[in-house]
Amino acid sequence: MSGDKKECSATETESADYDSPWKKALEVYFKECIQFFFPEMDSDIDWDRGYEFLDKELHQVAKDAALGRRYGDKLVRVYRKNGQEEWALVHVEVQGQKKDNFTKRMYTYNYRIFDLFDRKVASVAILADDNFRWRPDNFSYELWGSKAGLWFPTVKLLDYKDKWEELEASRNPFASVVMAHLKALETVGDNERRYRWKLFLIKRLYKLGYDKKDVNLLFQFIDWVMSLPKELEEGLWVEIQKLEEDGKMEYVTSVERIGIRKGIQQGMQQGMQQGMQQGMQQGMQQGTMHLLSRLIARRFQVSSNSVHPMFAGLTTEQLEELGERFLEAESLDDIRGWAEEKRLEKSEMVV
Repeated sequence: MSGDKKECSATETESADYDSPWKKALEVYFKECIQFFFPEMDSDIDWDRGYEFLDKELHQVAKDAALGRRYGDKLVRVYRKNGQEEWALVHVEVQGQKKDNFTKRMYTYNYRIFDLFDRKVASVAILADDNFRWRPDNFSYELWGSKAGLWFPTVKLLDYKDKWEELEASRNPFASVVMAHLKALETVGDNERRYRWKLFLIKRLYKLGYDKKDVNLLFQFIDWVMSLPKELEEGLWVEIQKLEEDGKMEYVTSVERIGIRKGIQQGMQQGMQQGMQQGMQQGMQQGTMHLLSRLIARRFQVSSNSVHPMFAGLTTEQLEELGERFLEAESLDDIRGWAEEKRLEKSEMVV
């Protein structure tokens, strides 16, 4: 269902702010995102000519800016229908929390992109925060008759809570993205309710008749943003397998799910191989630490090198305990705190 793209190169982000799968959703469903949220823009874009993600250029623009927590952003080259311009640029920002200087940063990005390409830039914002009153849409200033500013379209995901029936009826993949995000916000601290909504949203993917690729991709988004404790995840997985067996389907079971049991097993195997050369115990510990770092880096879209130091000094058993909990984490700070607790436990045992 995703659009025909000239390029979809996803460079590895180095910012811990990218702590959700929104970035992936924007990459795979950029066309559907614009169609869902910004119909006026959609009507003027010539989708038949494709579009191109400019990740390296956006990184160049953003490298000196501190943007706070954001769920993802994209700079995309598109072609217009009206023939007045060969191509133009779209900057999409998904903002995950209220920030007082957000509008200034949108303005800064806009003029930096314009300066880099000397092309018109359409900046748009998807506000994914939980503050209903926060609705930034412009930045401007004036000095001695000189005026500068930016006014940009925004969508507020919380507004879609009152459009739930429309979301359920929509076949646009971004309706599923919005539904999962809303229910993730709504069920914080209520895992039983989150379990029920997560199962509902996954079942909906099958009912809509999406093809295998879209089921897998949307399942991954739902699975990431609506994380559950281990025992509930296991129960959910049983329900999904039964659903596929009853419908004679094999969609989600082909997904490489982030399951810590499988991860720890792979880490143990890797550790055993390393142990042939370095000693069994040390190899198992390093293999487990390496695998856990990769899983967490993938979950929060950061470099595994930035995760690895958190686990310094922990035993293999402590790493496995952390591995069983990491799917419950809301942020890297949660994992960092748990690791510190384990280090304190170890030091107390030594004393």
